[in-house]
Amino acid sequence: MTQSRQDKWGEASRGLAAFLDHAVGESGQSRRTIAAQTNINKDALRRILAGTRPATLQEALTILDACGHAPRTSLMLALAGYSQQTVDWQSSAVLQFLETFISELPVALDQALGERLLDVRPRWAKGAAHRTAGLLSDHLAQLERQDEQSFAL
Repeated sequence: MTQSRQDKWGEASRGLAAFLDHAVGESGQSRRTIAAQTNINKDALRRILAGTRPATLQEALTILDACGHAPRTSLMLALAGYSQQTVDWQSSAVLQFLETFISELPVALDQALGERLLDVRPRWAKGAAHRTAGLLSDHLAQLERQDEQSFAL
């Protein structure tokens, strides 16, 4: 592995450790309770949260689940470098929305595109994400207008 790649893995591992530590701290549960719920030895959990021992994928998922996070989405965002957004969104429904959205997306793409799915290009992803966010914004605005109209009656 090249030095640059090792640096990136090390940075991701440290970021994940800091995120997991924050999730445990914000969960309102003791580390001992989290260790018991996840079946991770309390000393191993301490080292994971300190960043001196990397977490396995399964360990990270179970820690996040025990903390009340949407585990797959939280982990994906943390590994992609968006740990702070995960923290910011922790007390909202956004993480659960993303968890369901990402889980449903492959089926929705397959149903909507069928054989044309093979024509999809990676470069379209950013635009598709922005378009989806725009559609959600429009939908929320429409719901707000409907609420205002129902209160006006």
